[in-house]
Amino acid sequence: MSARPPRQRDPVGGGSVRPRQQWPLLLVSALVLGGVVAALLGPDTWRAGCLVVGGALVLGALLRLVLTTRRAGLLRVRSKAFDVGVLLLTGGAILVLSVVVPPGR
Repeated sequence: MSARPPRQRDPVGGGSVRPRQQWPLLLVSALVLGGVVAALLGPDTWRAGCLVVGGALVLGALLRLVLTTRRAGLLRVRSKAFDVGVLLLTGGAILVLSVVVPPGR
């Protein structure tokens, strides 16, 4: 009979961390990964890929803003203001740069 590994504890709520409850992080991560893959497909798709990555980070900021601390799951890194600020700044910068950079020849 083998011993069960201890469950990870949620530092905020005292409950256990379950993968099913991490949908905000999974959604943002999947969109970022999809954007990176699209950007790497070729010279014609980099802009669309960067738009997806930037949009995913802005979505992450909005999710962190509207979800409770407990429901935000692993999107919660620091305080809500810090998390939202960093995600908005990074996502906004990527969006602006992907629009401003002129197309190649």
